Amino acid sequence: MAMHMKSTTNIHNTRFFTEANLERMKDIMYDHHIDQGTYLYREGDAAKKLYFIQEGRVKLTKTTPEGKEFILHMFHSGDLLGQMDPNESSTHQFNAVAVESCKVGMIQLRDLEVLLWQFGDLAVEFMKWMGTTQRITETKFRDLILFGKPGALCSTLIRLVHTYGEDTPEGKRITRKLTHTDLAEMIGATRESVNRMINDLKQKDVLHMESGCIVVKDMDYLKDICHCENCPLDICRI
Repeated sequence: MAMHMKSTTNIHNTRFFTEANLERMKDIMYDHHIDQGTYLYREGDAAKKLYFIQEGRVKLTKTTPEGKEFILHMFHSGDLLGQMDPNESSTHQFNAVAVESCKVGMIQLRDLEVLLWQFGDLAVEFMKWMGTTQRITETKFRDLILFGKPGALCSTLIRLVHTYGEDTPEGKRITRKLTHTDLAEMIGATRESVNRMINDLKQKDVLHMESGCIVVKDMDYLKDICHCENCPLDICRI
């Protein structure tokens, strides 16, 4: 069996916050346990809270009028998610559901606004967090719109490597086991089309499967297909 080398380090989207400001936000959180499969919020719910993931994973999804689910983001421990805008009657545009059992800190927006008024540096850091979250979404749609399903799949595989990857002698091993249905939901495609694209990448020796995990052997090929712009790792994540 090949010996695995150092894993890729996950970069949390709260890295912009200083330790002092992160502690200030933690002080106003209400801790909750969220069971696997439970929704933190659904599309159309009032947007009055942010959520800090202390343990577990949460996926952000959008449901099409036909009932098809599209995964926009995967959030991990150390990540902050939610919606905040000037409209007090704002509602969530997406669904957030626990992929596994989670421990979550909930922040009331009215409490956060008091902190932002009190601490100008926190307000600046919060703007950076909002900008990064928006840019992640924009780059995913860019890959899908400009380079089609193959470009979106290659971009998603690169993001998965950056999020869950570890170095092995054969290449970058994505430690999360993913089905073709999982990948299809991440790029808005059918399972059958993902199956064809994965088989094509296997035939070109770009990747192979190892104990149910994808091992990417040729990152440069994936980058060429999606016209990779070498975004920072906090942007190029799943």
